[in-house]
Amino acid sequence: MSATSDNGAGSPRGQLDLESSVSTAGLDPKRRRTLVRGMAAVGGLGVAAVAWPFVTSMSPSARAKAAGAPVEADIGKLGAGQLLTVEWRGKPVWIVNRTEEQLATLDADTARLSDPDSGQPMQPDYAANATRSIKPEFLVVVGICTHLGCSPTYRPDLAPADLGDDWDGGFFCPCHGSKFDLAGRVYAGVPAPTNLEVPPYRFVEDGLIVVGEDQGAAA
Repeated sequence: MSATSDNGAGSPRGQLDLESSVSTAGLDPKRRRTLVRGMAAVGGLGVAAVAWPFVTSMSPSARAKAAGAPVEADIGKLGAGQLLTVEWRGKPVWIVNRTEEQLATLDADTARLSDPDSGQPMQPDYAANATRSIKPEFLVVVGICTHLGCSPTYRPDLAPADLGDDWDGGFFCPCHGSKFDLAGRVYAGVPAPTNLEVPPYRFVEDGLIVVGEDQGAAA
C-alpha cells in the first residue's frame, strides 16, 4: 500500500512523514490530527526563526541604496590629485580633489573639446560651469564612458607616451579610445558623444558630500 493511501484522504507526504514520526498510539483519529497540525505549526515557526537573520541582514539602508537612495562620501582625507570612488545606483561615482595645476589646465586649450561649455544637459545647472562642479577643486562625475558604457581610467599624468604630448591629465577609456579632461569634458573626434555625467550632489559640510541629492536640498 502506498504512503498516500494511508488515511484514504490524499494527505501530503510531508504531513504523513510527520505523523509517522509521532507516537499516536492510543489516540483517536481527530486528536491525532490536532497533535500533528500543532507540531507542524511549531516546525514552521522554527523555519521562520532560522530565516529571520537572513532577511534582516539586508538592512533598510542597504535596500534603499540599491534602489538609488543618496549615498554619503567622506572626502575629508582625500589628498590633492587623488580620486575616491563611491557607488550610487549601481554605478561608480568618482570624486577628484583637483590640484591648482590641474584646474589651470581646464582653460588651456578648450578648442580640443567637443562641448567645452557644457551645453549638453549632462550635469545639474549648478555644475554647468568651467569646472563642472560646486567647489572648483572637487569634481564629481559618473565613471562610465558615454559611448558604450565602459569605465575609463583616471590618468592624471602629464604627456604620457601612450596618450601624447598634449595630454594634460584626465580620463581615458581603453575600450574605444575616448578621452575626457579633468572636468569630464569629452575631446572632439572620439567615439564618446557627450561629456561624463555629473550626478546630483551637495556638500553637507567641507569634508562630506551626499551623492544623489541636489545642492540646496534639505539635510
